[in-house]
Amino acid sequence: MDLLEYQGKQFFATFGIPVSDGRAVHSVDGAVAAAEAVGYPVVVKAQVHVGGRGKAGGVKLATNADETREHATNILGLDIQGHIVATVWIEHASDIAEEYYASFTLDRAAKKHLGMLSAEGGVEIETVAADNPDAIAKIWIDPVDGLSAQAARQWVLAAKLNPAATEGAVDILTKLYTAYVDGDADLCEINPLILKPTGEVHALDAKVTLDDNAAFRHEWGDYELTQVRDEREAAAHAKGLQYVGLDGSVGIIANGAGLAMSTLDVVNQAGGEAANFLDIGGGANADVMAGALEVINNDERVKVIFINIFGGITRGEEVANGIVEALSRVAIDAPIVIRLDGTNAEEGRAILEPHLSDKLQSKPTMLEAARAAVELASRK
Repeated sequence: MDLLEYQGKQFFATFGIPVSDGRAVHSVDGAVAAAEAVGYPVVVKAQVHVGGRGKAGGVKLATNADETREHATNILGLDIQGHIVATVWIEHASDIAEEYYASFTLDRAAKKHLGMLSAEGGVEIETVAADNPDAIAKIWIDPVDGLSAQAARQWVLAAKLNPAATEGAVDILTKLYTAYVDGDADLCEINPLILKPTGEVHALDAKVTLDDNAAFRHEWGDYELTQVRDEREAAAHAKGLQYVGLDGSVGIIANGAGLAMSTLDVVNQAGGEAANFLDIGGGANADVMAGALEVINNDERVKVIFINIFGGITRGEEVANGIVEALSRVAIDAPIVIRLDGTNAEEGRAILEPHLSDKLQSKPTMLEAARAAVELASRK
């Protein structure tokens, strides 16, 4: 779940990270009122889930009400890489002495949290990594140990930040780590993290991605309202399905994210392209399967559906019964190829046997099923 900039700043503020005073508004009059409230000069910033706002004309400085009105008029409704601006963030402008970069994310290979800090902020970290990789100081944090102030201080020294920023940076980095962990984030990034002429260190931007799986621990309803999903993703989300729309013609249903990703790879290996990533999780019962089939069936690009199930805790006969019942509920246009393996797979295949036809095929291996699905899709 990606947050808009203003939401990220509000998220940071709950953990004590200093951010600029600002207001999120949806109208020109609201922008003028917000500017009066936070005090001039202000920055009028488009709020969209995409970068490149400044280059697209979505970030403007205003020193009075007339300028605020002009910029808000131009930015609201602006198309930035296919995202239409419906919200602007009116923020009190900050004086900047230096710009830094700071972030936390997960290094899955190391099984630790990864922190990155650079004295070269204000540009994309990928650019810094390509042009001057030594400018990025990295730290790997054991989740059990956490980030101490002492470790943060050594990290700041390694990044060669201005000594005047050391204390403020240490304070923000420890709080940013807390926000990342306690806030159940996949990414917390500040770019730029600024040093003001007066010596304060301050988060001037916020990029936050939250872990959807942790939503039950938080009140994220307001964040949900601003998520951008296509029709397929919105329908799947409403049914509680983990779904990502793609551009191919083979619809994928799998139980488990790892298996779903492997299924996409095998379809590609067989010469096809997946139309989606759809993980139904551990429950492959009739209700879940019917919901998944309905979402994929409504995608006009899908020429064939590949159901790839490995029975673990969910047994094969339960999966098969779920598929059969789901097919009785949903009128499917595309042919279906099923690969069922794992616990009680033979019993499950026996249940499917009486229902097999040219439009409902069963294959013993994932590769054979992928090849059959790609072949059927090529005929359409």
